[in-house]
Amino acid sequence: MADHSNSAPAAGEAAKSAPKPQNPAMRMMGMPNFRFKLPSRNWMIFLTVTGSFTAAIIYDRREKRRAQQKWCDLVAHISKQSLPVEETRRKLTVLLAAPPGDGIRNARDHFKEYVKPILVAAALDYDVVEGRREGDVRAAFAEQIRKERRRAGEPSTVVEEPNTESAIADARKAIGVRDEPGPKGDLIIGRHTWKEYIRGLHEGWLGPLDPPPQPAPEEAAPPLEDPQVPAATVDGNTEYTPAPEQVDEKKEEKKPTKPTGPTPAYIAPIDYPTQNLPPSLPSSLDGSAPIEFPHLLGFLNTPIRIYRYLNQRHVADSVGRDVAAVVLASYARPYTDNSSEAAPTNDVLDIPSSTAPSAIQSQLEHEEADWHKSAHQKDEANPEREREWTSEIVLDPRIASRMQRYALSPEEEARAQRIEQGTEYIIGEERPEPVSFLQRMWIQYGYGEDPEVAKRKPIFGNIDQEDA
Repeated sequence: MADHSNSAPAAGEAAKSAPKPQNPAMRMMGMPNFRFKLPSRNWMIFLTVTGSFTAAIIYDRREKRRAQQKWCDLVAHISKQSLPVEETRRKLTVLLAAPPGDGIRNARDHFKEYVKPILVAAALDYDVVEGRREGDVRAAFAEQIRKERRRAGEPSTVVEEPNTESAIADARKAIGVRDEPGPKGDLIIGRHTWKEYIRGLHEGWLGPLDPPPQPAPEEAAPPLEDPQVPAATVDGNTEYTPAPEQVDEKKEEKKPTKPTGPTPAYIAPIDYPTQNLPPSLPSSLDGSAPIEFPHLLGFLNTPIRIYRYLNQRHVADSVGRDVAAVVLASYARPYTDNSSEAAPTNDVLDIPSSTAPSAIQSQLEHEEADWHKSAHQKDEANPEREREWTSEIVLDPRIASRMQRYALSPEEEARAQRIEQGTEYIIGEERPEPVSFLQRMWIQYGYGEDPEVAKRKPIFGNIDQEDA
């Protein structure tokens, strides 16, 4: 007699493992018979890692947009202020340079991504001073200051050539156009640019208006006669006939060569105390703000670079606060370690004694640890040349006492917090109603209309008097 004790469990397992019949409708549509099951261990690891990384990027970019929008809304009321027809918008100065060991494109991208949106929200004009190599920003900024001193009437033998900038300035002056009254400001991006800014500030105000004398070129020795070159005899006299190769070499030597090194400084830091202050130097300089510029290179620094890539919201919030302070320009303080305490005066120089040089010298000092190693190497061709990036910042107390930094006042900080919480909006405007994601997609791809735009459209009514 056959034993059916083992056949029953085997039949049950076979019934469980058999695939379920496909839906007839799906089979008639030609769809395959999908079997839903949990992914394997390897797929679970892959989906967990990629999903976590994607979620971290999405969260960081969302918070980054919120931080930037907060500071844009804080200064957006300035764009609504009307100006007289004979005034131009207040202009800021932006200084940026190529980071050590890299090109200027990274500095431009940092400016466009973090700084420019806030300037655009406030509708402010700005001038950009760029530097592709070490010393360019220092030379350009110092030349701007020297031009201001010449326009103020200080004597100089330099004759400025007419250019587009001077032509526009003369045309505006002729028709009576003037700048908007109010404080200006400087935005300095990065520690390396900050060092050049301080050096150019001292060079422009303490240095001479005329360029330093150039060293006399060394006289070349007369060419020696080549015995292999035949000599031509004319009227009994022997003339030296150079070879064609030597003629070509002389022509190449006569071609002017453009200088490839940095522009030499008009004054050395050691000469700051011996210089007299120019009569056009104001009692307080325009406020400034050093802007954070984290930039790290190297394959071995990949974990740190990934961490910074996933935490751009903190950079956006820090940079936005500094840029908004310069745009509002409502509160300025000296570069002191503690701005809340009153600064006692020094009877000798009549300057605030708490204007500690270390406060100016230590701005963005932590960024030097991220610089490429090539920035710390000495120039082998000219080892005695002073380096703006690696040299210590030298300050003159007469210039340092006139420097000031823009900061947000407590009232503006409180208003920024209320904007972030959603209880306040741009001054003079009401916060628009939130739009759902589906409606935004419907509007973005051209199938709908933004309600705020529709409110601003003029309604003419029945112009032709036609019956509805």
